Amino acid sequence: MTEDLTPAEAYAAARARNAEQATALAPFREMYDFGLDPFQIEACQALEAGKGVLVAAPTGSGKTIVGEFAVHLALQQGRKCFYTTPIKALSNQKYADLVKRYGHEKVGLLTGDNSVNGDAPIVVMTTEVLRNMLYAGSQALSGLGYVVMDEVHYLSDRFRGAVWEEVIIHLPESVTLVSLSATVSNAEEFGDWLDTVRGDTEVIVSESRPVPLWQHVLAGRRMYDLFEEETDHGGRGASRREVNPDLLRLARTENSRTYNPRDRRRGKMVREADRERERRQRSRIWTPGRPEVIERLDAEGLLPAITFIFSRAGCESAVQQCLYAGLRLNDDEGRARVREIVEERTAAIPTEDLHVLGYYEWLEALERGIAAHHAGMLPTFKEVVEELFVRGLVKAVFATETLALGINMPARSVVLEKLVKWNGEQHADITPGEYTQLTGRAGRRGIDVEGHAVVLWQRGMDPGHLAGLAGTRTYPLRSSFKPSYNMAVNLVDQFGRHRSRELLETSFAQFQADRSVVGISRQVQRNEEGLEGYREGMTCHLGDFEEYARLRRELKDRETELARQGAAQRRAQAAASLERLKPGDVIHVPTGKFAGLALVLDPGVPAGRTNGHRGFEHHDGPRPLVLTAERQVKRLASIDFPVPVEPLERMRIPRSFNPRSPQSRRDLASALRSKAGHINPERHRKGRSAAADDREIARLRTEIRAHPCHGCDEREDHARWAERYHRLQRDTKQLERRIEGRTNTIARTFDRIVALLTELDYLRGDDVTDNGKRLARLYGELDLLASECLREGVWEGLNPAELAACVSALVYEARQSDDAVAPKLPTGRAKAALGEMVRIWGRLDALEEEFKLHQTEGVGQREPDLGFAWAAYQWASDKGLDEVLREAEMPAGDFVRWCKQVIDVLGQIAAAAPKENSTVAKNARKAVDSLLRGVVAYSSVG
Repeated sequence: MTEDLTPAEAYAAARARNAEQATALAPFREMYDFGLDPFQIEACQALEAGKGVLVAAPTGSGKTIVGEFAVHLALQQGRKCFYTTPIKALSNQKYADLVKRYGHEKVGLLTGDNSVNGDAPIVVMTTEVLRNMLYAGSQALSGLGYVVMDEVHYLSDRFRGAVWEEVIIHLPESVTLVSLSATVSNAEEFGDWLDTVRGDTEVIVSESRPVPLWQHVLAGRRMYDLFEEETDHGGRGASRREVNPDLLRLARTENSRTYNPRDRRRGKMVREADRERERRQRSRIWTPGRPEVIERLDAEGLLPAITFIFSRAGCESAVQQCLYAGLRLNDDEGRARVREIVEERTAAIPTEDLHVLGYYEWLEALERGIAAHHAGMLPTFKEVVEELFVRGLVKAVFATETLALGINMPARSVVLEKLVKWNGEQHADITPGEYTQLTGRAGRRGIDVEGHAVVLWQRGMDPGHLAGLAGTRTYPLRSSFKPSYNMAVNLVDQFGRHRSRELLETSFAQFQADRSVVGISRQVQRNEEGLEGYREGMTCHLGDFEEYARLRRELKDRETELARQGAAQRRAQAAASLERLKPGDVIHVPTGKFAGLALVLDPGVPAGRTNGHRGFEHHDGPRPLVLTAERQVKRLASIDFPVPVEPLERMRIPRSFNPRSPQSRRDLASALRSKAGHINPERHRKGRSAAADDREIARLRTEIRAHPCHGCDEREDHARWAERYHRLQRDTKQLERRIEGRTNTIARTFDRIVALLTELDYLRGDDVTDNGKRLARLYGELDLLASECLREGVWEGLNPAELAACVSALVYEARQSDDAVAPKLPTGRAKAALGEMVRIWGRLDALEEEFKLHQTEGVGQREPDLGFAWAAYQWASDKGLDEVLREAEMPAGDFVRWCKQVIDVLGQIAAAAPKENSTVAKNARKAVDSLLRGVVAYSSVG
């Protein structure tokens, strides 16, 4: 209360209010009908003070307010602001928001396939567009005052993350950088790097969610709280949260009740009891079906909800299941409003395409308030789903995890069906960072009092593991920065080789590598102190014990090596003896579970066959199938034959013999015992040890006996210290190699890239050749391959459709590799050109190997993928959507996305291709026009 203030306090408060009114923040705050949070105010004040800022805060906390304040400052100061986002969908969304506030004339949009008012003072763009501007020295950069990098944690992305670092490093010093990130556990480290490369940067971290988050597990008919007390509601409060004991009890009970199929009990009554137990168990607890989950959430007032299913097909299937279950979440008024919005937004789609796109089934689900959301959907359809969800007309969305990456679609509840997902190589548990990102969608600021994260019960679930995911906020930002060919020529062109190398050493990747070296260096210092102590312990008054220990070590190593050679030789002899076996040979299996007399039924030697895995033919040697004297038919392995085996006898195997028939096995085993049961196998005699005749061993033993330290009474005590010294010295050398490997790693990779480009005449010292200038205009994973194709005239004479087919191989990557089926290709010139592209790639791949550039390290050119060539050719040849999608066996959303990427690269090729005596530039532009039609043209999001 002001009346309780002393005159001095009242005067100070009035001065503070007046000072705040004089700032740019005061009128900005009045634009919002809610108060700003402390972290937003702190970041805005830092910006107004001329500092850069890094804001790390949870999803939905309103960190974009800080980015909007940068826009406000730029307009107030008469400067420009570029607002960058990682994906075009986010750019479109932000563009719409800013247009609503500032009007069309002040806001532009640049996303590669969309260019609207690019000279406006505020321009929303994808990060790649800004990177390309910086390398091209675009005039649009003049007057630039602020750059907002939304979702800056994308720099961890192994495919695109390098672009963020390129922008941060190369932005002019006069530009103030606003970095907005999800909650990361190493924000301070990232902030330290920004401070190094961008100057004074304030790090503002907020870990409290604007809407409290409650965690649940839905099992059967009951919704369990994950934690017994959630006083910090998903934040980082000081209170300790205990896992709900009821949930732990349920997990213990369920796991103990699991029926063991290996239970050997027999008898009808016992089996009936087992089945009854299983029935009772299922009646108590089960994983609820998808319609059941939505009905349950609806009954408890927890809709709208996003259910994350880590599969596109699973999302579509979930929608169908809800439709078949008769689920309706909208009333008649809502249905009519949905139909009105959908028809308005899809009016541009030709009627003949609607059926192909599954429009009517999609519309029926939307009218009921249900939808899928994944990358395979047509972009326009995804936009409609997003709009209807935000308006509350779609209440249940089944989505893949891509929805969690930035799209503004908050919900009251988030459901996770499973805690395992396919990562492209294997099924793996989701990480705490992924869990936080997914559940961060729950709870709408200003609408919901609390958000809810619901995990469906699965057999074998561990509540402790789930609590670890929910309670851990470890989401470290890791640089994925790697130099590329395009980056190298652009840097050398602008700065020369030496300065370019220095610039790359300022990357966040090198910053992190150098920091990790500090800890290793400390360990090396500690090890060196330990080595000094061990050296004292092994000191001998009779002579140089270090030399004596070396001789002993060399003797031991030589004996081990000879023993290893002897074992390998015995294995080779045993394998050779197995390869000589024939069906009907009677042998004696020397060791193992089936040791004893056996009859060879099949030698198990491959004859052009594979052993279940392509390219691996019995890599562990022959595996004979035998019948033992105890009537067992078994496939043996080389481990059962440590010594060579020789046939003892021969027997005829009856044609009627059936290894599956107990009677057949019994009869043949009886004949085996009668035929050879009396034969005693010869014991394998060990040959003379190789060590006995080895000159090196004899020499070392002589030197050891002659050494002065050999006669020391404390010799073995000294030897123990010497062994510790040797182990620690070996470990220290490994640490030193790690330090050497991490120091200047980025610069060394750059040097190898420059050497390769020099070999191919793209660079000559600090000069970029004409070939290099062409490469500088080609951005993409296969930049060098595209440049070589232009240089060698591979695409000359191709018509636009054929050129589109060839360029598709530069961008397309199949979601799952299918080497068994050769992709369908256009015939004639296009097929020949595609073959030539693969040949050039092979030459580049060999060259990269020579210069030690490896794709496993994120550097180099992957093999071109021809899987989209036929679809691109068909579409550019004016074929209908139905025919193209049917033959491509590809969802409409994927088709549109790949076409947009082909269009983007065709635009680059049109700019980079020779202007004289070449048809490529002209046909590239025609190919763009041919592809940019129908669903591709009216999809505003790529």
